[in-house]
Amino acid sequence: MAKYDFVIAVGGAPGQGIDTVGKSMSQICARHGLHVFTYSAYQSLIRGGHTFLTVRISSEPVANHGDKIDMVIALDRNSLETHLPHVAPGGAIIYNSDDVKAAPERDDVQLCPISYKELSNNTDRRKLMLNICMFGVALKMVGGDLQVLEDIIDLTFSRKGQALVDANVAVARAGYDHAAEHFTAFEAQFQKQEPALAFVDGNSAMAMGGAAAGVKFYAAYPMSPSTGVLHWMANNARDLSIMVRQCEDEISVVNMVIGAAHAGTRAMCATSGGGFALMSEAIGSAGMMEIPIVVINVQRGGPSTGLPTKTEQGDLWQILGASQGDFPKIVVAPTSIMDGFDTIPELFNLVDKFQCPGMVLSDLTLSMGFTTFEPDSVNWQPEIDRGALISGPVQPEGEYLRYEITDSGISPRAIPGTPGHVHVVATDDHDEDGTLISDEFTNPHKRRDIMEKRQRKMDGILELLPPPTLEGPEDAEVTLVGWGSTHSVIGEAAEQLTEAGVSTNHIHFKWLYPMDEDAINEVLAKSAHSVIVECNYTGQFARFLRGETGFKADGQIRKYDGEPFMPHHIVDGVRELLIGKTDLYIPYQEIVV
Repeated sequence: MAKYDFVIAVGGAPGQGIDTVGKSMSQICARHGLHVFTYSAYQSLIRGGHTFLTVRISSEPVANHGDKIDMVIALDRNSLETHLPHVAPGGAIIYNSDDVKAAPERDDVQLCPISYKELSNNTDRRKLMLNICMFGVALKMVGGDLQVLEDIIDLTFSRKGQALVDANVAVARAGYDHAAEHFTAFEAQFQKQEPALAFVDGNSAMAMGGAAAGVKFYAAYPMSPSTGVLHWMANNARDLSIMVRQCEDEISVVNMVIGAAHAGTRAMCATSGGGFALMSEAIGSAGMMEIPIVVINVQRGGPSTGLPTKTEQGDLWQILGASQGDFPKIVVAPTSIMDGFDTIPELFNLVDKFQCPGMVLSDLTLSMGFTTFEPDSVNWQPEIDRGALISGPVQPEGEYLRYEITDSGISPRAIPGTPGHVHVVATDDHDEDGTLISDEFTNPHKRRDIMEKRQRKMDGILELLPPPTLEGPEDAEVTLVGWGSTHSVIGEAAEQLTEAGVSTNHIHFKWLYPMDEDAINEVLAKSAHSVIVECNYTGQFARFLRGETGFKADGQIRKYDGEPFMPHHIVDGVRELLIGKTDLYIPYQEIVV
């Protein structure tokens, strides 16, 4: 149990600087050595509408936005009225009394009105710095260091001129001093810890993982919520010697990535479900030509355009069925933001070794969330294994066979132009030397040999993929089963259930395909009452797990309203399932944005 666990939320309209407050709060927490996870519930609008950003602060690492809200910074009246009911007893809500003449009341919540007109000396009639003033109020109430905020303001706005820096510092101080005089600080205060931390969002973490893995070509067509990967790559391309291309569509994207990988470089792209649909045929061509690529799918609510700014785990079957026919592929779903960093180099080593496409299933919750981490804990120079790659002047013994039939299914892969290694690469099926077997006469024996050769690689992949492990007591009454981004929230729910007297453990899947039936059944056999938790309507992972292993869970908890799970959603669901009210529980989403 963390000694300090506090949640600050910021509500307002797009354009009111909500992200600035969230980022600044994360930076301050990181400098205090406190851990952070942020989640932003927002609408698909540039101006207007409503945004609600949650910043969870903890003395221990945290990877979900939790169950409670201790303080709300309400930048407009709508946020005050909408989110006052969501504040935990003993909490506080800050609002601008200039815009609210008759505020709603709650006896168990401290109302903190400020007159921004007075605190800014009426110099900011457009209220462009209201967010910073209110942030100053909040910072004082939780015991944060004003000097750190002033340093961050200088870092953020210095390129726009000293006058803007000074103006923001002035309103931050005014808010901070006003809170000291008029409001009651929280009993639980910021406690500085060592070491200081860094913070990063999920998309940037995967991009950084790609850079660490040696990616030298990145292509993308901007599609929310994956665009952050492109932003990071474009911002750092020159320093890291990475070629970055924004293409006209996702078909061009994936084919350029395949071409770059064929030429010998590590290449990657990212998209969301709609863009991945356009990439499907090309992914099959990478499988046929045995070219290693990495494709990231950051899931959002579907189908079609769906919910561009909301989360879901709805693309599992789309990824598994990418392209027609059978070919080796690897599917992985990172379990946290920093696991996304670690996963990319691991996946590149696997796809290089086994010469096949690899696909990453992230989602909006992870990719657009922020978290803190210890820089010294990150392996910035991971091991790089390019597999059976021929790039130097090595003469083959006899004729070079690009698709040589081997016991492992892995054939020597020569970079085009390597002397003595001329070969044909095509999307038609082929013989060992690349000769097409589909034009005039398809030899069924050659087809069988080359298909079995490709598929033998799956056995080698399975040997290197770790099966899921059981977290918690082996003899637990309930076993929660999940995959991908739900790892942290399921783990926290398991802790809450155990503390409440329902002994609970947790099995989580990261490496989804291929799946080792025997190893996984050995783990699942230890579960007494199993419950699968996932963010989609049809229970995609539950059906996939049953198809691969024969395992059928005793109950399921599914969420498909666009918002991620909170721990109590899972706790409530388990209780309903245990008393036999249902075998499928759908949580109710309390906070609506």
